[in-house]
Amino acid sequence: MDIPQKIVLFGGTGKVGRHIARLAVEKGYDVRMLVRDPQKVTLENVEVVKGDIRDVNIIRKILRDCHVVINAFGQPNKAEPIYSKVTENILHVMTEYKINRYIGVTGGSLTIDSDKKNFINRLGAVLFKLLYSEFLKDRKKEWRILLENKHIDWTLVRLPFVQEGEGKDYVKENLFDMPGTKISNQDISSFIVDQINRPIYVHQAPFISN
Repeated sequence: MDIPQKIVLFGGTGKVGRHIARLAVEKGYDVRMLVRDPQKVTLENVEVVKGDIRDVNIIRKILRDCHVVINAFGQPNKAEPIYSKVTENILHVMTEYKINRYIGVTGGSLTIDSDKKNFINRLGAVLFKLLYSEFLKDRKKEWRILLENKHIDWTLVRLPFVQEGEGKDYVKENLFDMPGTKISNQDISSFIVDQINRPIYVHQAPFISN
């Protein structure tokens, strides 16, 4: 499969996103990033668009002429959750522009019907729901929105605790339960960039960890 000419990355200055951007550039992709503060972008050879991800007109602007969308957008846990609305807007514009590939990230606390989580992971999900009920409710809504958009080849990657530091060069993958408790941000970026041209988890939400 030929490498798509342009990737749009949301959350490109974040804990995971900056590594996705760097690796994508290294692999020869053209990368366009939406950021609120362009001064936070230190990577060369990327196209930077300043704007607010909540503005659907900005999303239309940045998605024009792109081939793949990677959504690594993050927000503080105590902020009003906007993940579902952001994802809904992105998918809507992708449909308008006939863009087919979407890769997003979420937390391992998201539980879907096909999961077979062990006791510890089920307990962790319950505790997360108690502590961050509005956050998790919005993530569930985001999942339902994805399910309604089968015409797009989407993948939602579920993450454990994210650590800074060098990657371990291996990633455990599981469709039904979290295979570990942590993962490096560099290994997340490697897995996500690999999924661009290796879409083995279309319409699925794999767990990954080290």
